[in-house]
Amino acid sequence: MKLKNLRINPLSQVQKKKNEEEPSTSEHKTSEVILPSDSNFNHIKCKAVRYQKCQKLMKEKAKAKKEAKKKRIQEGGPKQVPHTIESLREKDETTVTGDLDDEENAELKVDFEHDEFAAYYRHAYEPKVLITFSDNPTRKNRIFGRELTRIIPNSISLYRNRSGVKKMVKSAIAKNFTDIVIVNEDQCKPNGMLIIHLPDGPTAHFKLSNVKLTTDLKRNHKEISNHRPEVILNNFTTRLGCTIGRMLGALFHYEPEFKGRRVVTFHNQRDYIFFRHHRYQFDMKRGKPRLRELGPRFTLKLKSLQHGTFDSKYGEYEWLIQGKRHDMETSRRKFFL
Repeated sequence: MKLKNLRINPLSQVQKKKNEEEPSTSEHKTSEVILPSDSNFNHIKCKAVRYQKCQKLMKEKAKAKKEAKKKRIQEGGPKQVPHTIESLREKDETTVTGDLDDEENAELKVDFEHDEFAAYYRHAYEPKVLITFSDNPTRKNRIFGRELTRIIPNSISLYRNRSGVKKMVKSAIAKNFTDIVIVNEDQCKPNGMLIIHLPDGPTAHFKLSNVKLTTDLKRNHKEISNHRPEVILNNFTTRLGCTIGRMLGALFHYEPEFKGRRVVTFHNQRDYIFFRHHRYQFDMKRGKPRLRELGPRFTLKLKSLQHGTFDSKYGEYEWLIQGKRHDMETSRRKFFL
């Protein structure tokens, strides 16, 4: 067949014109050149080279951050506040702000004047504390209770002798005790603390953890004097936190002896209450006090707060944590104390 005798399809000419007007996608793709990223080294197959590149990039970022901070300090710029769980904390309706004598806190002040600890804060009585243990306490638990008697003035440590908590409450009220502290244990380690305020309650149950005795801190119990310590209650901001702070403060005498230079601190942070025991000394050269930890140290986590004295069956709970931590909390940024 001869090519001269072939007829040209007119429709094919229209398609050619359309193709000429529209740019080809292949040419459009090749026009943009994609360069490798400076911060992503996944295209490097050698693991050693990839690790070196990542380390070099991290060092450059840290150096640039340090130079920017130095420049900001020289220029006198504002100090940056880092975002933490506490700074992003969800607002609680019961948060106490300002002084107790403010008009906003008038209702709270009336509640404090008529609660179970009002008589103590009016200096109507001196606290007398009974410290006891679970049945058959181990050596560490007994030593921990003995060290609590050195910290809490006018306190005594006694064995339980297999008596129930309700029975102990009745006998303690008859002997004019104002508080009972029961230290529980599990696997030869203290794991719980029950504080009962007498005679009308309330009762607080804490999880006890991170217990370090005086010997664990390489200290001697002879360094602890018999002077009554000062008590610092820090960061108890909510209505529930104020109740717990007042309860912990009511264990100690309301008139500290400053001559002994002893300080007991209950610091609340993210609903964990950290206990520390220090002796301070004034340094005239530096103009700042120097602290020496005496021990013991431990951490408390509130489990429940019950109205009245201990009654696990028919007691009325003011606050109770149920199940696991994440089952109760709606957010990691919500705190109760």
